[in-house]
Amino acid sequence: MSQFDVTVIGSGPGGYVAAIRAAQLGFKTAIIEKYSTLGGTCLNVGCIPSKALLDSSEHFENAKHNFENHGIIINEPKADIARMIARKNEVVEQTTKGINFLMDKNKITVFEGLGSFESATQIKVTKNDGSSETVESKYTIIATGSKPSSLPFITLDKERVITSTEALNLKEIPKHLVVIGGGVIGLELGSVYLRLGSQVTVVEFMDKIIPTMDGALSKELTKVLKKQGMKFMLSTAVSAVERNGDSVKITAKDKKGEEVTVEGDYCLVSVGRRPFTDGLALEKAGVELDERGRIKTNDHLQTNVANIYAIGDVIKGAMLAHKAEEEGVFVAETLAGQKPHINYNLIPGVVYTWPEVAGVGKTEEQLKEEGIAYKIGTFPMRALGRSRASGDVDGLVKIIADEKTDEVLGFHMIGARAADLVAEGVIAMEFRASAEDIARSSHAHPTYAEAIKEAALDATGKRALHM
Repeated sequence: MSQFDVTVIGSGPGGYVAAIRAAQLGFKTAIIEKYSTLGGTCLNVGCIPSKALLDSSEHFENAKHNFENHGIIINEPKADIARMIARKNEVVEQTTKGINFLMDKNKITVFEGLGSFESATQIKVTKNDGSSETVESKYTIIATGSKPSSLPFITLDKERVITSTEALNLKEIPKHLVVIGGGVIGLELGSVYLRLGSQVTVVEFMDKIIPTMDGALSKELTKVLKKQGMKFMLSTAVSAVERNGDSVKITAKDKKGEEVTVEGDYCLVSVGRRPFTDGLALEKAGVELDERGRIKTNDHLQTNVANIYAIGDVIKGAMLAHKAEEEGVFVAETLAGQKPHINYNLIPGVVYTWPEVAGVGKTEEQLKEEGIAYKIGTFPMRALGRSRASGDVDGLVKIIADEKTDEVLGFHMIGARAADLVAEGVIAMEFRASAEDIARSSHAHPTYAEAIKEAALDATGKRALHM
């Protein structure tokens, strides 16, 4: 029987990063992955492939609608969905091969097969051909991630009624894509097909899209996506989804309680994700779950079984790849006797529409609920020279600071490259910067980042210079 100091079950961003950090710290490390490629949901059917398609569709959108404005005259562009999917697959293959390289580089043993507990220290690896072997591990890190959720009355046929996984591999551009759920995944994939020519209708139970983000971002993104042609049915509760041949009919009740219907040729069910613990045989190790099917952990990400830890989507908290990565490093360093730290308030959230949306820290709604006195500075992207030069004028930056101390409590942005620029907010808040600190820091001109400085100036006595 093979013996290891640390064994990680699951090779997504949390799992493979945990394995690398454990190996760096001198632990004899193994990773178990049931699929033939490493990288988990994020690299195979999530973050990376969706961004590849988002970029391809954005290029098409620019060629079709924006090139002429820049003085570039081309023939009418055509979208080749098969080539876009093929390119996406190439990006995924390159990325997953990179994980294989990192496993070899760090001398991490990789087992391909389903990992299931035989006891708290023994894990059986069942391979696709039915054969199995058992490994002994002093510590185990569970990093099995999540799977798309559905609604109990919906039958996912994965042909016309689909999840995000199938939406990444469609063989045609939908005529009318109905998206159930106005969260991150639904809006991103809806944006892909909207740009390629689909009619897209989003049906959302809540009264706004991206409901967990700051209200100003939700309002602005709704306005921008409507301008792009996306349609919204908010405060609408879906009650039935029926497929008839190549047509899908969605029945729902609006906020007045009246029945409404919408029909499309594809329906993307994007109502969140659920922790994935299927096949782990947690009961054999004695690991407990909470009422939502998540693995229970303490502040050290340790389960009720002392030598077993869990990270990422399979435990409480935001289902984000970078949150899982931080937790993977945290557990590895904890096992090595270090004192690592994660500030969950400073895990940024991003929506990769265009313009991009990003936020970190407290939203205005949260601060109101907590009774914390605050002040706000905002700045519109269209007031920037850089935005006008590129044509990316939609969006804004919103900085929320403590009314008395001026400490930055929240950073929220919708605009070009918001996904990258949110890091400035993270760093500022990690070092407990004030709005004045940001306002006094030189930002290169002309850049999108200048909007951050201007919003900080606006938060400190309404001193914005270009508004």
